[in-house]
Amino acid sequence: MDSTSQDREGAGQLARVDRMGKGALPGVLAALMALTSDAVLTLDGDARILTANAQAEALTELTLDELVGTCVRDILFNPNRPSDAGAYVPLLPTDGSLTELSCRLASGGAATVAARCDRVSAPGETYLLVMRPTDALLAAERDHDRLLDELSLANRRLSGTLRIVLDTIDADDVESLFGGVLEQMTDTLDAHGALLFVAESSGYRLGASTASLEGRRLPQYMAYGEGLETIVTRAGNALRLRLLPPSEQSLRAGALATRELLDEESGERHAVPARQVPPFTSLICVPVWFGGHVIAIIEVGWAEARPTRRDDARLLDSVSQYLSIEFAAAISTIRTERAQRLDRAAQKLSEVLEDGPDVDEDALSRVRETLASELGVEVAPVTTEPFEDTCVASVPGVGDVELHRPLGELTRGYADAGVAVAPIGRGSALATWLARAGKPCTGALIDLGEIAGRRRVFLVMRAADEEPVDVEELDFLRRVCIDVRQAVEEGERRVHDTRISQALQSGMKNELQRVEGITAHGLYSSATEAALVGGDFYDLIRLPNRRACVILGDVSGKGVEAASVSAAVRTALGAYAWEGQPPARMVRLLNDFLLGFSRLETFATLFVGVIDLARATLTYCSAGHPPAIFLRDEPREMFTLDEQSGVVGAFRGMSYHDGRVRLREGDRLLLYTDGVTEARSPSGAFFGEQGLRDAVMEEASGDYEHMLDRLLARLDAFTGRSLDDDVAMVTLRFDDLGAA
Repeated sequence: MDSTSQDREGAGQLARVDRMGKGALPGVLAALMALTSDAVLTLDGDARILTANAQAEALTELTLDELVGTCVRDILFNPNRPSDAGAYVPLLPTDGSLTELSCRLASGGAATVAARCDRVSAPGETYLLVMRPTDALLAAERDHDRLLDELSLANRRLSGTLRIVLDTIDADDVESLFGGVLEQMTDTLDAHGALLFVAESSGYRLGASTASLEGRRLPQYMAYGEGLETIVTRAGNALRLRLLPPSEQSLRAGALATRELLDEESGERHAVPARQVPPFTSLICVPVWFGGHVIAIIEVGWAEARPTRRDDARLLDSVSQYLSIEFAAAISTIRTERAQRLDRAAQKLSEVLEDGPDVDEDALSRVRETLASELGVEVAPVTTEPFEDTCVASVPGVGDVELHRPLGELTRGYADAGVAVAPIGRGSALATWLARAGKPCTGALIDLGEIAGRRRVFLVMRAADEEPVDVEELDFLRRVCIDVRQAVEEGERRVHDTRISQALQSGMKNELQRVEGITAHGLYSSATEAALVGGDFYDLIRLPNRRACVILGDVSGKGVEAASVSAAVRTALGAYAWEGQPPARMVRLLNDFLLGFSRLETFATLFVGVIDLARATLTYCSAGHPPAIFLRDEPREMFTLDEQSGVVGAFRGMSYHDGRVRLREGDRLLLYTDGVTEARSPSGAFFGEQGLRDAVMEEASGDYEHMLDRLLARLDAFTGRSLDDDVAMVTLRFDDLGAA
């Protein structure tokens, strides 16, 4: 072949290389080194080993880490050409010609090898050295050992795959499923550890890791569109990657913002954010596909640099295809459980706020602690006054951070039901200010409005390298904030209504009118401080001709509505009494009045009694009310007035009946509301009607003037001074009967 033909052939080869793509050459070299049965080394100009394949490791009995950086003369030597003192003798020619050399073995001794070395046409000085043992028996033994190792490795991979399948079948919960799969993958591939990232609304969150990585700093989150998740999603299958050491220039620049990963298949380098760097030097990264989407990413890695196997990557691809359905169900379960957990937390907080008398500093602390623990965030207070054009946040570990905007501008567009929850996303003004202050984060700015005379604003913060606060968590924050706001407003309404109802009831608890011939006492006791004022009322009205009307009732409900209805009922009954109406007629008229008066579904229970001292009679109507207790003075006995009618104000056309009892001098009448009999002990037991009768029987023999006080003391002792409902009691003693 003439020189012109040779030049044309060389030019054709270069053209074909260009068409192949220079970027693919490292991948081609890596594939060739893995496929060939020869031992292969690459050398730099100083004869130092740059890389080696598995056959070179087997031949020299040295690991890759031990080979890389070693001078090739420390491994190979020419026994027939010893160097003279001070004279340099080349180890072997670099023109590709065959040379017989000796290879030192790590276990001792040496093996004879046939070697070829040639310079690589590439920038820099690089050489490729290929060798194989010349001893046929040794070569056969090494081939035999290699085949056995490959068979053993294949069996290990097969058994590991079967264990993964069986573990997913037997998994009782999501945690054991993810953890078991990662541990089996690590064991099957003789890896250092494994990580699992689960797809969320804005990226991938670390879902599980092997026990071997406990205590290590692990990447917590990978956002969509940046770094490793983009690389593996675009590839569509498992990638064999190696973490490259940082360059001298990047180290001089200070903190590393990015690191480089080398694709061992293609030789391509990928820059990823430093916060996403896995805790491995070599790794296989595999996507888990379901329904056309990557629902999870698995990283299996080794602490040391090593050539990863293509078969291992294919194995992980196959396993991920099998796991996709199991993982999809598990991830759905995780999301459901998370939503339920947040719902329970919000419900629990709502109950705490409802139980408390008002939203005070302790309640706000409970809210902050719950948010911090449930969402894994920091909660920092924000001061809005006396500043007008700015806010100041007291950030833990940083101090005061000035947010250069008015609060209204920062929360504009996010107000709802009197509160605002404004998300803080990456790149937002709030996130930028916090990052400048040394607190990079995502989260939300929440405004609860004015509570106890102060504007309550908080920053909810999560570190920038963690998962951003997502839509579900923002909904949880809004729900909690709205619950707090409603509790505050309910407390304000409660205070306002209590003042009004107390003013209304103050007139109903005046001293009973004095009626000649009757000694009367009344007692009213409010429930515990947290309870609203109720609808209990009583009165004794003096009428002409030695007559009187005693009234005791209980209007359903609490607060202003109950107190206003009670006042109206008392006034109406007073008017009916002066008209001379009998009790049943009075109650019937009141029923019609209430059905037209109350805008709400309010009803009442009543005892209305008309006393005729001249005739020594008591005519009464008990409308759904606890039966009155009558104590006969002579002979001494106690009984209840059992003529009962229905409640008042519930239904039209109700039938009401009068009951009558003869009076004797010294007889006593005790009226009471159901707050007495329905009082509970700390263990939950009711005081009950029998308990009241027993107490009355014991206290009746004592001083009459203070009998109601003694009965109330018994109730306090029984309930531990914690009444659930208001208590009203009236007692009458008939001292002078007959015509004047």
